[in-house]
Amino acid sequence: MATLQSLADLGQANSANLSQGENEAPVHVQKLDAQGRAYATGKRKDAVARVWIKPGAGKITVNDRPIDTYFARPVLRMLLQQPLQIVNRIDQYDIVVTVAGGGLSGQAGAVRHGLAKALTYYEPELRSPLKREGFLTRDARVVERKKYGRKKARRSFQFSKR
Repeated sequence: MATLQSLADLGQANSANLSQGENEAPVHVQKLDAQGRAYATGKRKDAVARVWIKPGAGKITVNDRPIDTYFARPVLRMLLQQPLQIVNRIDQYDIVVTVAGGGLSGQAGAVRHGLAKALTYYEPELRSPLKREGFLTRDARVVERKKYGRKKARRSFQFSKR
């Protein structure tokens, strides 16, 4: 590594590095465990979901229970299956999920996030359609903490002049 004496030297060094191909886009590779499964963690609000996918008949298990009993509301089941519908892989993978924390809505969002990440680990070419739909982005919105001297995070106690 040569010592740079001026800004012109810095510009030449940068152009030399670019021509060598150092700043190319990262290549995403398949990440599988010893059993041939892809694993990913999804988060939403206070919920954390651990998702494993492997080729199968489309069976989805959440905390050792079928998806229909764990997520009884159809809206939550639809939310989970959005990544699979986008990439047309509805009945191609068996999915095992353990989820903890938060409420049902946050857990469904966490499972969706983890499932989208696991799909990209199993099939890296699915990354661009899932990213385009926003499924790979962690939704960072969480509940604001309660402040002292207030009833809730922002709500003040009722004021009375008397």
